[in-house]
Amino acid sequence: MTPWMSGVCEANGINLHYLRTGGARPPVMLLHGLIGSGACWTPVARGLEGEFDVIMPDARGHGGSSTPPHGYRYDDHARDVEGLIRGLGLSRPVLMGHSMGGMTAAVVASRRTAGLRGLVLVDPTFLSPERQREVHDSNVAGQHRQLLGMSKSDLVAQALARQPHRQPELIELLAEARLKTRLEAFDVLTPPNPDPRDVVGAIDVPTLLVIGDSSPVVTLEMATELRSLNPRVRITQVRDAGHGLPYDQPERLAEGVASFLRELA
Repeated sequence: MTPWMSGVCEANGINLHYLRTGGARPPVMLLHGLIGSGACWTPVARGLEGEFDVIMPDARGHGGSSTPPHGYRYDDHARDVEGLIRGLGLSRPVLMGHSMGGMTAAVVASRRTAGLRGLVLVDPTFLSPERQREVHDSNVAGQHRQLLGMSKSDLVAQALARQPHRQPELIELLAEARLKTRLEAFDVLTPPNPDPRDVVGAIDVPTLLVIGDSSPVVTLEMATELRSLNPRVRITQVRDAGHGLPYDQPERLAEGVASFLRELA
């Protein structure tokens, strides 16, 4: 297997680190969730790299990217992605995002300025105002601060015990990503999020909304409501997957996404 390229691109006034599979293929940019990194897409990217040029950036405050003192709302993340698309000279890329990255991708698409070919939203953080407040008040940043004092091996052991069905390689990548997530990044949890109905209603490219069958975030009922707002949205549900769908079922996710991407003109 050809080793992937690792690079840094200046965008929106900061440096964004990314991995890239390369080749003269249609570009697909994968946006990770909070406490993730571009590398956490590795199993999914392996399933896509034969047909697509897969770009996996680290969001600000994560991985190898800059940690500015402020600017962690979805508007900031969206501007980073727009700057990265311009900086890398990507022509009609597809954006795919999970969780925080899913909301970011949806916001970028809703602005209609990035020249996207399509959009894939993997259980994005489409939370009700009440749920946003609950998450914000649950002190996840404080829990993260405590975990930063742990060793990678302890984090890996904990995760293996909690999620034995996940690939050991992926659990290592997730542990590394968590230890490289700075506390500033948790500011994205400050309400209010963009309204999913407004965001989805403004999207004008073919969109695949992927949800897990046991996710507490985007339920089938919510997905169906969002599809009613925009005829360009298609829903697919992945079995045996929760909110961590790219980690629970990376191969199934890659297969479903590749099938959707092949249909895009």
